[in-house]
Amino acid sequence: MAQLPPSPQALGIFNNYIAHQSESLVLKERVLSLSGDSFSIKTLDGRDMLQVKGEAFSLSGRKTVMDMQGNHIFTIRKEHFSFPRAYYAEDAQGKRFFELQGKFSLGSSKSIGRFINSFTNQQEELLMKGNFFDTYADITNVKTGQPVARIDRKMLNARELFTGQQTYVVTVAQGVDLALITAMCICLDEKRNDK
Repeated sequence: MAQLPPSPQALGIFNNYIAHQSESLVLKERVLSLSGDSFSIKTLDGRDMLQVKGEAFSLSGRKTVMDMQGNHIFTIRKEHFSFPRAYYAEDAQGKRFFELQGKFSLGSSKSIGRFINSFTNQQEELLMKGNFFDTYADITNVKTGQPVARIDRKMLNARELFTGQQTYVVTVAQGVDLALITAMCICLDEKRNDK
């Protein structure tokens, strides 16, 4: 995996999930999940990082993100009646802290993620730009133009052909919140499923 240059300042919401070096995660959709789109999230060396449980009959496409002890970290939901597609994340008390809004673009996929950086207390924007099919995306800091993450969907493996299981490899720059970038990848997957 290609390394990304470190972020000049810590960027994110969850202090416990800041990458201490350029790090890659594997998000693998669970094949026989009765709850909908559920994912296991591991480091490349196989360490469990997070788990995502989807709700099969949720109109908002609710995804609950938990640590490995089952503690609720945040929930991702689809914004109703938004065009282009929009998603948001809320904490356990239901307070929104992150929004991802799609942008009109011909031939490519663009979304802007907005949140308050817990390290600077300033609003940040991340641009997620990928191809039309949402099989990859680059995420850049809008203020600096610096890449902070890269998402690559692994295509045409046997599991995907027969079961529809998605697998993503997400590379995150040092100093960037792994949980926040995971949320953006899950939104990308939801957007792709909605096409």
